[in-house]
Amino acid sequence: MSTIELASAFTLDDARASGLRKDQVYEMLAQGEIERIGRGVYLRPGVIDPSWATLAAATAVQPTATLCLTSALVHHELSDAIPSATDIALPRGTRYPAGFEHAAWHSFDAATFETGRETLDAGDGLTLAIYSAERTIVDCFRLMHLEGSDVAYAALRRWLSRRDSSASALLKVASAFPKALPRLRLALEALL
Repeated sequence: MSTIELASAFTLDDARASGLRKDQVYEMLAQGEIERIGRGVYLRPGVIDPSWATLAAATAVQPTATLCLTSALVHHELSDAIPSATDIALPRGTRYPAGFEHAAWHSFDAATFETGRETLDAGDGLTLAIYSAERTIVDCFRLMHLEGSDVAYAALRRWLSRRDSSASALLKVASAFPKALPRLRLALEALL
């Protein structure tokens, strides 16, 4: 069976549903037709941009997987960092997929998980989720103890230098996170 009938990122269960047996999947893996990203999660090589590989595989297992924090900052061109792992958020209480070497898992409150969550087209019919620039900045301020204050302030400065940035839009997103709101207001007062 050809890999063309499989999604660009798929699980072993997806392969079985399309008519493949487990041994056929392993044969395709051995022949280099597919590559393993995590336990029971595979990608068709060359179909999607390698920078989306980990998120695409995570989305195949957990559709709520969302690019966040430093990885999202880089995507929004708010940081020049080169993350050692892809930052992926899942709603708190969701089990992390196993066997992902290049993923940094984060648990976000289910009540605010959808705030600022956007989708993007990664090609080949693959839709991935990412947090907006505003939500990502709020998360960096909210999790400053993990991300570092320099990351949060640098991202905010870059975002404010854009023509389309709006402090009110940022504060609207921040209003869903009462603990981050005062810190962000102070930063905006200092930078504006």
